[in-house]
Amino acid sequence: MLTLYHSPQSRSSRIIWLLEEAGADYKIEYVTIPRQDGSGAPDPKNPHPEKKVPFLVNSNGDAVFESAAICLYVADLYPQAGLAPRPDEKGRGEYVSWLFYYAGVIEPVVHFVFFDLGDHEGLRRTFRGRAEMDARILGALEAHDYIAGDKFTAADFLITGLGQFARQMLPADPIVDAYLKRCSERPALARALKKDARPA
Repeated sequence: MLTLYHSPQSRSSRIIWLLEEAGADYKIEYVTIPRQDGSGAPDPKNPHPEKKVPFLVNSNGDAVFESAAICLYVADLYPQAGLAPRPDEKGRGEYVSWLFYYAGVIEPVVHFVFFDLGDHEGLRRTFRGRAEMDARILGALEAHDYIAGDKFTAADFLITGLGQFARQMLPADPIVDAYLKRCSERPALARALKKDARPA
């Protein structure tokens, strides 16, 4: 049994989708978090050291946090779901690289753009800029149907989740629109959306 500490309409929403796709045995603990608009607050029952979400705990009490780490962990925990190439399988390198590219490049770059810091030379040199990020994403989706290859993987939860939350943070291109539509039509997402909000 896995426990997901989750706040509706946040980065943890895509983790519900991941767990549904994986066929995981899990439960959701709904917590509050501080929001960008000033609403919300840290929740004392949230075990995340910074009171953020997602935060996943397994039955042994081991915790995993950060979305990319959770995607890696869950996909490997449920190999029968086919959400990740095996460590010895072709495509594993590209898949793992996209998980970490998302965390190490995409997340910083879109925040620099959002907070109007994107023209800072030091940040561009360290993390790359929006143009380089867009070219990388477009190149991948021009080459195959999903971000890491011809099969849907856990890396797609990260990219699609960003596009669902803020479409303008991904390249403005029909290829991306088609990709987001393809991923968003998966039945597991519909199941996840029903669980996103705290039950009445």
